[in-house]
Amino acid sequence: MQTLIVRHVTHYSYANPVEFQPHRLMLRPRDSHDLRLVAAELSIWPHGNVHWLHDVFGNSVATVDFLEPSNELKIESVLTLERFGLGWPAFELDESARDYPFVYSSDDRIDLGRMRDCHYPDPAGELESWAKGFIATRPTDTMALLTDMNNSIHRGFGYQMRHEQGTQAPLDTLRLGTGSCRDFALLLIEAARALGFGARFVTGYLYDPALDGDESNVVGAGATHAWADIYLPGAGWVEFDPTNGTIAADNLIRVAVTRDPSQAVPVAGGFTGMIGDYLGMSVDVSVRSQAEPLAA
Repeated sequence: MQTLIVRHVTHYSYANPVEFQPHRLMLRPRDSHDLRLVAAELSIWPHGNVHWLHDVFGNSVATVDFLEPSNELKIESVLTLERFGLGWPAFELDESARDYPFVYSSDDRIDLGRMRDCHYPDPAGELESWAKGFIATRPTDTMALLTDMNNSIHRGFGYQMRHEQGTQAPLDTLRLGTGSCRDFALLLIEAARALGFGARFVTGYLYDPALDGDESNVVGAGATHAWADIYLPGAGWVEFDPTNGTIAADNLIRVAVTRDPSQAVPVAGGFTGMIGDYLGMSVDVSVRSQAEPLAA
């Protein structure tokens, strides 16, 4: 078990006071068997009315209605978490799902719904062909197939941090051979869906012990991060991080799960002002260990 402190600060600057439209925040994880939320602090300037809700996926979402104009907007989230990891990727798949292809149960097919469907155009079947290229034989080992896809993105694509909003279309990532963690996660998700798997998008943070000494060898550590969940009968939702080539890694800190990346933006909202008022934004994220766990 690890006790971690996550600090996430988003800061917007404006040349003149502007009026803020309602904002939507996805910064607070839910308790689970592998992640316990010990404490959560949310500070917002200027002041606003905060309302909490659960979205259609069960994620914890805050909506903020601001009370006054300002020439800056600062949103700071501080989380104290306990992360319980497996220690190693050991999965007990149902006998029927150990070899690909397999068929989900009727209940699973209904409940997975559109998470089994590809969401992005692939008119020439380019992405589907790339995904099918990992099938060596029929049947083939399910975990070996997904592991090969995960590793192929990690080893064969170049990581490139992008500051633009949004996520690249999977075909763009496939053709360019470069992308951010969000782009790699979406590519894996769409490739898995092309093979009939249920898959979803996960956003959160990534902890690397080396960051406690201000150095890291893990791509995406100490920042917002994204990876894929793939549903495997018997094992449930399994975390695949193609950016780092890991599976069910203990250092992944899940905040939100969605069908599509557009539904998992940590801070979303707009403002009303004059052209040229917006000066820019900065995001500062730190993930550090706490020497002594807090008392329950």
